[in-house]
Amino acid sequence: MAAEVDLVERARVGDADAWRQLYESLTGRLLVWLRTRPSGDCAVSAEDLVAETWLVAAQRVAHFSGGTDEFAGWLFGIARNLASNTRRRARRRATDPHPVEADPLWGTLETHAGEIDGADWVRRTLARLPRREGEVLALTEVVGLDVTATATALGISPTAVRVARHRGLTRLRRVPVPQQASAPAIESLMGSQSASPA
Repeated sequence: MAAEVDLVERARVGDADAWRQLYESLTGRLLVWLRTRPSGDCAVSAEDLVAETWLVAAQRVAHFSGGTDEFAGWLFGIARNLASNTRRRARRRATDPHPVEADPLWGTLETHAGEIDGADWVRRTLARLPRREGEVLALTEVVGLDVTATATALGISPTAVRVARHRGLTRLRRVPVPQQASAPAIESLMGSQSASPA
């Protein structure tokens, strides 16, 4: 734990190596999570949101206290707020050239017809769940955040995370697994159902 706090503390004072380590350990997971969420604006990609998230984190790190796990929750919370702002801005401006479905799934991503892989199956399966359950499972089971970091990222209590996780996993146990979905991607979601994050 002391090494984790030290890493964040070093990043706070501008240590480039500490920032690189934090970036390398969290960016991939952050990108995966943002890809499961609709941006609301066709001109803003998950990669754009990741870059903006790190920029905001660098500007605000002086006000952060905690270790790496707390930093992950804080960082994901920044990304959630930026994604929400992007969706609100796109709705206000009505800049999306595609018609909005009456009741779209919250995590649906467009794919080519007939192309399905494990990651696509995971996205579509999570999109069938109620929004909170899908977001909690995306963070705990797909990205690998613990309950506390997930609670921080979503702005809810750890108890609410545990309840949403339990309900979401219960619903997922009833979802059939297609043969086309790849085993590693499915195991990242389905295989960890019996495990509980810290």
